This record gives sequence, C-alpha cells and structure tokens, in this order.
Amino acid sequence: MAIQVGDRVPDLLGTDQDDKEVRMSDYRGRCVALYFYPKDNTSGCTAEACSLRDGYADLQAAGYEVIGVSRDSARSHRGFIEKQSLPFRLIADTDTTLQQQFGVWAEKKLYGRTYMGTLRQTFLIDGEGVVERVIERVNTKDHARQILSSDK
Repeated sequence: MAIQVGDRVPDLLGTDQDDKEVRMSDYRGRCVALYFYPKDNTSGCTAEACSLRDGYADLQAAGYEVIGVSRDSARSHRGFIEKQSLPFRLIADTDTTLQQQFGVWAEKKLYGRTYMGTLRQTFLIDGEGVVERVIERVNTKDHARQILSSDK
C-alpha cells in the first residue's frame, strides 16, 4: 500500500546526484517538500524545478527543505542541477523503488497509448517524518507558492 497522509516516511529515501544517501533522519525537525517529477530537462519539469529554485529562500524561511525525485541517473541530475542552478538535492530513483512506495509510479495514458510513468506529486512531510499533505495537482510554474500556501 502506498504512503499516504498520516504515514511515516521510510528513513532511507535513496541516493542523490553525488551518490550520497538521503535519509529523512538528516532532516529531523525540518519539514520536507519531497517532489516527484517525470524527467530532467523537460519543459514542465524544468519550470517546476526553477519555481522551487526561485522560491527556495522563502521555502527555507518557512521551515522547508526541498528534495526532488525522478528516474533519472545521478549524472543526469548533476547536469540538471548545474544547468538550472538548483540549490537542492535530487534523488536518482532509477529503479522506481521510492516512486512505488509513494504510489507515484503508475499507469498513464498519452495519445491513446498506455505506459508506466511518474505522477507529478509533492509530499509535504513534517519534522517527525510524517506526511502532512499531498499536492496532487502541481502548478509547475508556481509550485513554491503552492507549497507555501498549504496548511502546515
């Protein structure tokens, strides 16, 4: 069963762009905006990442740390971070393990074709590692404000 509001998030989330482990326990006492997105360097995903980059200081002031997750490799993430000047970590979930745990690896349809892909969703996690809210309808161009306007 997928992680839902009220559930505790597993400690080990995966490895980031520098092949370093990302653990929820490293963020204890801080809220985390864990955002899942389909692919580095695509229009919607770049808009979302840049919105979070541009609002990063406000998100941190509100007590949030941002962590992104996609199927891309650590190498792809490093390039994306460098190209877009992203100040946050990106988890390389190449085998979709984390996406499956959060229920965002799902069947999608495009132009009549069915395939498996990543649902664009953000999980807002409290300082104790418990999911407080899930944003299922992400506004890619204004996602930082969308997170900040949510109830903490």
